[in-house]
Amino acid sequence: MDHLIIDQELLERINSHWREKGINLSIEDISTGVHLIKDEILYRCVNGLVSQVEKILAVDPSLAEREILEIVANGIVDYFGAQVASIRIYSPERGEMFSFGSYPRNVEVYEDTIPVENTIAGEVAKTGQTFLVPNIFKEDKYKNKEKAEKLGVHSMMAIPISLPRFSIRDIDTKGVLQIYYEEEDKVFTPLEVETAELLARRVSYVIARKRIKELQQFHLIKDKIMDHIFQKLAKGEGIKMRDLFESIIPELADIMEIQRCALFSVMKDRKQVVVEAGYPETGHGIGHSRSMDEPYINTLVYQVGPFGEFENEKVYPSYILIHNPKESRLLPSDIKHFLETQQIHSVLYIPLKVDEEVKYFLAFDAQAHHQRFTDEEIEILTFFGKELTKGLKLEKMGEILHDLKNPAIALAGFAKRIQKIVEEGDYPKDEKMVQALDIILKESYRLQELAFTLYGERKESIIDLNDVVKRRFLICQETIKELKIDNIQFIQQESESPLWIRCVPIHIERVIDNLLSNACNAIPEEGGGVVSVHTYPKDLWAVVEIINTGEISDEEKNRYLKGETSGRGLRICTHLVKNMGGKIEVEPKEGQTTFRIILPLIDYSSM
Repeated sequence: MDHLIIDQELLERINSHWREKGINLSIEDISTGVHLIKDEILYRCVNGLVSQVEKILAVDPSLAEREILEIVANGIVDYFGAQVASIRIYSPERGEMFSFGSYPRNVEVYEDTIPVENTIAGEVAKTGQTFLVPNIFKEDKYKNKEKAEKLGVHSMMAIPISLPRFSIRDIDTKGVLQIYYEEEDKVFTPLEVETAELLARRVSYVIARKRIKELQQFHLIKDKIMDHIFQKLAKGEGIKMRDLFESIIPELADIMEIQRCALFSVMKDRKQVVVEAGYPETGHGIGHSRSMDEPYINTLVYQVGPFGEFENEKVYPSYILIHNPKESRLLPSDIKHFLETQQIHSVLYIPLKVDEEVKYFLAFDAQAHHQRFTDEEIEILTFFGKELTKGLKLEKMGEILHDLKNPAIALAGFAKRIQKIVEEGDYPKDEKMVQALDIILKESYRLQELAFTLYGERKESIIDLNDVVKRRFLICQETIKELKIDNIQFIQQESESPLWIRCVPIHIERVIDNLLSNACNAIPEEGGGVVSVHTYPKDLWAVVEIINTGEISDEEKNRYLKGETSGRGLRICTHLVKNMGGKIEVEPKEGQTTFRIILPLIDYSSM
């Protein structure tokens, strides 16, 4: 630690300084005194600083940001022997510095808001540099000298702080930590300034931890939303939007901290909207209609601007947030009166679109202690709306189900008739023709099952996984031939014994089809490669391995393991297998990639 060495030059300077004061000591005495001071004072200084840093880092990141900053301000006041510490945050939207906590909390040493220009806090926020004020009453940029005099503070140090955001849309929030002292014409030492800046940086670290924790919670909520909606749709539930809303909202209310919400549907004539459902069940006027001419409904349904942030509301194609209902230009008087009597402070409207047309919208209310929706809450609730839109797409499919179901039934009947003719005929049988007819028959059954599936008629059955994989693998090969792709070699190795599993057959077929398609698409055009399947039992599990030439990158593997894959098909496969009680693993190794489906085996012999 060379920076702590006391050299001869330093001792000579000290000796010279003391002689000017009339103090004559030997170099040895000076050295002894300096080393004693170094050992004792430096230890106290470092120990106190480390202790203060640890206190800051120990602040609970689950607290509100204002609470975190007030706790830190308390510690800094004690550490520096100051009188008051306050925090100001820069608001780009308002172009002002607003107060964001202080210690002591009830001390009023500043206005609620101050301008950025020609103020100490504004300059620190803009430059990112510490500003020292030895005497408040001699500093032109310090405006409110009366309050400072009343409080008995005469000097201050203003240190920049940064509150990290970690969002694509957001930038770090700039702020200022202001420390006030009783001393007049205070001399700020470099050590004091450096220490204050160090502690301010630790504050940013605590806020960063808080933001990371919030992001983790945010993604957890998103996953739960997807799981809940997918499970309802996977069971054939909630194809009607009202049913989907009523089955999912109560389960997600606590997760998303929903107080009140309602589902509105747009009438076919697009002249009115109707309250379809609400949470809680009472107090929404279900069945009542409102005119499309009301400004907030017209803006939401027809997606008309102007868009942007206004004094009392935010208006965007993806949502409308009315944060001051009493003064909003979009709400009619009866809605304003209702919101006021129900103590609803802000309302968030989210449109639900199909084919770029709004068919429904959601209304969320912030009541009582919940003053307004945060950016994070808005993002979660708009995400929820997008997931519900998938239910709308299923609802639309109902209109074409008859056109799908009837040909499927006819196809199955004629395929079965042809198969019977071939089997009973007296002419030589062609093995390939018989195999092709068998595929036609089974695929027509699958088409029927798909039609019934869209009606919600999904039945589990016990099937041999070997048979499913063998059939899907053969169909995959035929598809590749039809596409005139000749650079893929197919290899199949199946289990000698049946692999009985319980599932909705069309679900496991969909999983295998998707993974086989991905495997074929991953084969490089130049040089070609191999796609192979392998089925086998392992303990109490049935395993299917789908292997292709070409190694998946670590980045793609990690994204898949975290559930961040961009492929919709792969996400659906993961959900389907999870609902079967199994899992999908991915393993890149030695120039190839293996996707492994693992499902629970059924003891068919005991049934």
